[in-house]
Amino acid sequence: MAALVRPRDGRRIGGVCAALARRFGTSATTMRVIFVVSCLLPGPQFLLYLALWILLPSEKAAKPAW
Repeated sequence: MAALVRPRDGRRIGGVCAALARRFGTSATTMRVIFVVSCLLPGPQFLLYLALWILLPSEKAAKPAW
């Protein structure tokens, strides 16, 4: 399993769905659909997304090869 960090590529808003998709081995689109559908159910999904956006570290930029 990959580390849980927000990737620099493949982000839409905060990179949370892309990070979760990378962690669990699914596509980012699938994770985004799951999130949108879950928002139709009662619960704190949006607050959880905001908390993960704040708490998950961003992926470090690749260092130049020179």
